[in-house]
Amino acid sequence: MKVKDANNESESKKGSRALAIIKFLWEYVMLALGAAIAAFAIEEFLVPCTILDGGVVGISIMVNNLSGIHLSVLTLVLNIPFLLVGYKVLGKKFLVKAAFAMIVFSFFLEIFSPMQDVTQEYLLAVCFGGIVLGVGVGLVISFGGCLDGTETVAILLNRKFNFPVGRSVLVFNIIIFSVAGFLFGFDRAMYSLLTYYIASKVLDVVENGMDQAKAAMIITDEGREIADMIYKRMGRTVTVLEGEGLISGRKEVIYCVLNRLEVYELKKLINEVDASAFIAINEVSEIIGNHIKKKG
Repeated sequence: MKVKDANNESESKKGSRALAIIKFLWEYVMLALGAAIAAFAIEEFLVPCTILDGGVVGISIMVNNLSGIHLSVLTLVLNIPFLLVGYKVLGKKFLVKAAFAMIVFSFFLEIFSPMQDVTQEYLLAVCFGGIVLGVGVGLVISFGGCLDGTETVAILLNRKFNFPVGRSVLVFNIIIFSVAGFLFGFDRAMYSLLTYYIASKVLDVVENGMDQAKAAMIITDEGREIADMIYKRMGRTVTVLEGEGLISGRKEVIYCVLNRLEVYELKKLINEVDASAFIAINEVSEIIGNHIKKKG
């Protein structure tokens, strides 16, 4: 019996390892797919019409138009400082996934660059470019990566000064589009702003309604351990409540407010501690007060 139990346990561990490897590979396949789709939208819809994306990619398109330096090189080089900030803010796993997505994104920008443009019609470029870009970026963020480093700075400002992430990103992009207006004409700036709006809405759909701020409610038997890990690994404080299930009995309920880039990490963290935990993630329309406690 002991030999049989040991064999069963060994087979179970092998099965778990195999599933973990498949999940790991699937995440990186989807990151690569999302990056490739986003690169296609940039090179085949936006760049031919001098329409900008927001953030680092928008800055890269401007510099590309003025200097002729390859867009693929610019996006990768300009994102490096933001990656380093992201490592300090969101940790090693974020750095690896973001770096992978950005490298694949840069590679496909180079691949798609010499191909024939899909359209030269501005309205078609704005609408379809925004939709395709939103799908690509949404896939990357869904699997824990990032293509635009400015969001990491926005998260840092949020943790240091409690300045909303969405507002920070919006301010960055308004500055970028304003500069684009002076350089290429304000019609291009308005086209770019409209593209950014469409892409952000599609991204929300891809991310299942993901907004800048989310509220997570976790019902678990391991409330204290999960709460400690959320604080240590994510720098977030939580509210722990006592609850009782009609059938399951006594439970601990954890309430936590976080941003969209942290949802993936939260789910992964909870799964490590209590795979049977019940998690409900809701949109937050407004936050009043400070729900974030800085690390250290």
